[in-house]
Amino acid sequence: MVRHLLKISDFSKVECENVINKAIEIKTNSEKFNTALMGDTLLMLFEKPSLRTRISFETGMQQLGGHAIFYSIKDSPLGKKENIHDTAKVASRYVNLIAARVYKREDIWDLAKHSDVPVINMLDDFAHPCQILADFMSIKEKKGQLSNLKMSYFGDAYNNVTYDLMRMCALFGFKMDVACPKGAEYTPEQVVLDEVEELSKATGAEINVLHNAFEAALDSDIIYTDSWMSYGIPIEKEEERKMAFMPFQVNSKIIELAKNDVIFMNCLPAMRGYEQTAEVIDGPHSIVFDEAENRLHAQKSLMLFLREKY
Repeated sequence: MVRHLLKISDFSKVECENVINKAIEIKTNSEKFNTALMGDTLLMLFEKPSLRTRISFETGMQQLGGHAIFYSIKDSPLGKKENIHDTAKVASRYVNLIAARVYKREDIWDLAKHSDVPVINMLDDFAHPCQILADFMSIKEKKGQLSNLKMSYFGDAYNNVTYDLMRMCALFGFKMDVACPKGAEYTPEQVVLDEVEELSKATGAEINVLHNAFEAALDSDIIYTDSWMSYGIPIEKEEERKMAFMPFQVNSKIIELAKNDVIFMNCLPAMRGYEQTAEVIDGPHSIVFDEAENRLHAQKSLMLFLREKY
């Protein structure tokens, strides 16, 4: 059966651990894997732009001995000029892996349904699993473990990164507080809350959505935030969203409420003075650039896993 990664909970905890551990090995001994995907081709379909995603996947595939193709579908989205079924079937005849960064979850689901090769979700409106693998790799590097930890997330929780962070924290038995404004446009979808509740039953995870930033920050091992103005949000909503999210800005007061060795994370891009202050993102607790680098190593590990090259 062809394996895909559409959301992080498509993998088990053990599989996530395997990908993370292999990513750390790749990072420390990259030359060992220089020919691991020799002759393989990765097709990257981009409807939404991304600096880190394109560079990390394209560089990663080259460093594994393979080849990556960038194809923009911004002006001809999936399912418009040609139906997704045909796109998936044709591409499967040419390449070994397909990765797509799209606006709608239904498009990535349809692509995977009809593809004969593994499909990687580089981002949609429901999940961002590649980012979360890199995030948890970074946490393991800095904390030395992926257990008995508390993560606190601040800001926009109606958000693909938040959803997959919640899923991953549930898989690993974390305590997680999601601090966000009230209102359906800012809080997680019920389908995500239901999934996370079900995942937590097996691990004892405690995932809570609350609306007080200071309460969420208490005793945190990891402080995480994301952009208030994600791709696709109209610019005319900026001031409205800024007002809603400002009480959830990560600043020195939030950091002081966390544990002394707290790490600060942001998947980037970041706006200083918005989701976090400059003193936080440029301060001693920040690991955002290590986190960004680890996209490369985690995605190399992921591609090897999906190609059964471990």
